[in-house]
Amino acid sequence: MDSVIADLESSALDERHKVLFRFVDRVNHASPALSIADLDVPRAAGWTDEALYFAITVCALFNFYNRWIDASGVHALSDEVHRRGGKRSALHGYVRS
Repeated sequence: MDSVIADLESSALDERHKVLFRFVDRVNHASPALSIADLDVPRAAGWTDEALYFAITVCALFNFYNRWIDASGVHALSDEVHRRGGKRSALHGYVRS
């Protein structure tokens, strides 16, 4: 994970995933400049429209959450709280009853 964040191109990710992350980076930083043709590259790498929809949605939601948190003054959770939440989700899934 750290290597992907530090430098996608030199990370150990396979090319197919690098294509997806490049696309998501464009969604994140240059969405007004995107056109329908920009979907051709990840599609050619084997990503389905459904997978691209989910990638775009996750990117958009994180942007929304970050702006909402910044503007509302909500404090970010500590790294330890995130680690515990990740372990809980790994053991029990995302749905809570």
